[in-house]
Amino acid sequence: MRVGVEYKLTDFLPTTKKELELRGWEEVDIILFSADAYVDHPSFGAAVIGRTLEAAGYRVAIVPQPDWHGDYRDFRKLGRPRLFFGIAPGCMDSMVNKYTAARRLRSEDAYSPDGRHDLRPEYPTIVYSRILRELYPDVPIILGGIEASLRRLTHYDYWQDRLRPCILSDAPADLIIYGMGEKPILELARQIADGIPVGEIRDIPQTVYMTSRYKPSDNDIVLHSHEQCLRDKRAQAENFRHIEEQSNMMHAQRLVQQVGARYVVVNPPYPPMTTQELDASYDLPYTRVPHIKYKGKRIPAYEMIRHSVNIHRGCFGGCAFCTISAHQGKFITCRSKESILREVRQVVQMDDFKGYISDLGGPSANMYGMHGRNINACERCKRPSCIHPQICPNLDTDHSRLLDIYHAVDAIPEVKKSFIGSGVRYDLLLYHSKDSASNKAAHDYTRELITRHVSGRLKVAPEHTSDRVLYLMRKPSFQQFYEFKRHFDRICREEGLKQQLIPYFISSHPGCTEADMAELAALTRKMGYKLEQVQDFTPTPMTVSTEMFYTGYHPYTLEPVFSAHTPEEKQAQRQYFFWYKETPKRKQWKRK
Repeated sequence: MRVGVEYKLTDFLPTTKKELELRGWEEVDIILFSADAYVDHPSFGAAVIGRTLEAAGYRVAIVPQPDWHGDYRDFRKLGRPRLFFGIAPGCMDSMVNKYTAARRLRSEDAYSPDGRHDLRPEYPTIVYSRILRELYPDVPIILGGIEASLRRLTHYDYWQDRLRPCILSDAPADLIIYGMGEKPILELARQIADGIPVGEIRDIPQTVYMTSRYKPSDNDIVLHSHEQCLRDKRAQAENFRHIEEQSNMMHAQRLVQQVGARYVVVNPPYPPMTTQELDASYDLPYTRVPHIKYKGKRIPAYEMIRHSVNIHRGCFGGCAFCTISAHQGKFITCRSKESILREVRQVVQMDDFKGYISDLGGPSANMYGMHGRNINACERCKRPSCIHPQICPNLDTDHSRLLDIYHAVDAIPEVKKSFIGSGVRYDLLLYHSKDSASNKAAHDYTRELITRHVSGRLKVAPEHTSDRVLYLMRKPSFQQFYEFKRHFDRICREEGLKQQLIPYFISSHPGCTEADMAELAALTRKMGYKLEQVQDFTPTPMTVSTEMFYTGYHPYTLEPVFSAHTPEEKQAQRQYFFWYKETPKRKQWKRK
């Protein structure tokens, strides 16, 4: 907490009847149910939506991690909202949060107090919706967050190992708001407050609804039905190309998919937020700390970001296994320097701040300030990635604006050092454009990053060594990692620094064979690495990699793609990360 600040219950959005009474409220307009602990911080979605609605004049309450057993008292305690219930299932997909790629229970729930596992159901979107519909059959229910957003159309569920329809088929709710929800939630609240029945609200961008009365438009993209996808995996693969392309276009088309006798309608997204709009979201009166009720408890996810500052939104990397662009879009929206510095000044006033900003970053650390030079070309572009298979010549890769942010933050007297904890795209640093000023800025950024913003270890994500697998991942050739490591080692020698470059790798990604993993082990061993930052591929809804894993086809080429499916196949690949841990098979492999 900040120096000299004793937070009161009324500094947070109310979570109990007592807190409503302290504000003199007899009724609330909107009640949000969150499967995460309530942390009043701009990195936590429920807090952002709650504060956004509050700033627009609505009375908003949050019920964090309600008990879904027994008499449902947590769902009853605040009564009936005037406008609607909102369900925010969490900052992570509930199943990714709960289980590893081997479907084993994780050691802790990062978004629960003291990492407890028993405070969140599986698929909270469905569980909470069914309870609220039973208790309040006539109150609108609106879904948001990662879980619903990425399940808005037919999707593969890895944990059930089957294809599932739009989550509205299982969750008795009225609408989904997908992606980052500040703009659609305000428009939705306005229309409901104006007396428009939720069943008649059909025009808000970035929303999804189901209807039995679909009137086709010439501009709509009609996907293969859910039933077709169940019968034919190739149909599912064909669908996904449209889904991903339309998620990343400035002027997208409406998507429609039949499920039984009804239709899922996905309205196109809002245009990317402006800097002014993003600043307004981050400048809301967050306390930046967990609710008072968690005093003395540790919330692991909060501990990771308490002294960090997010500086932009969106990612144009388009990595095949990543959901960031599906949720935030590929276009970068930057906060202003003034907004960033305001938040940094809040951080440095915290009681436990020791002078170190843990991260000045975003979905990717070094995309701040980058955009297309010719916006008209971007408006027509369907590419899901601006940097794969090669960096788009229209992309302005100038790092100078980002360097200006770093310098401004480091000039604050209380800041001893600012670290970059988010992932750095080294392909952007190595890129040589026709703009000599951009090339110089990339050179300057690389040196400054290594000499001033690394806490002994710089983590980067080559992900694999096989160029064939990397192409499927939408990642650059491993030769670029070699080149970046040469720069890193040279700069460290010149500056007298003893620092390490730590690579991340993934096993069992679609297209990866056991032979590819053996090559990865041999190459990284030759480079002197004993790998520690590794993971097994986890199929999550709405990624290209997941579609390849489930369907066996690449959605863009429809060519067959091999995937390791069984636990034995996946373990066989994973073991190559740990060649230095002796087993009979590894001894035999090393002799070869």
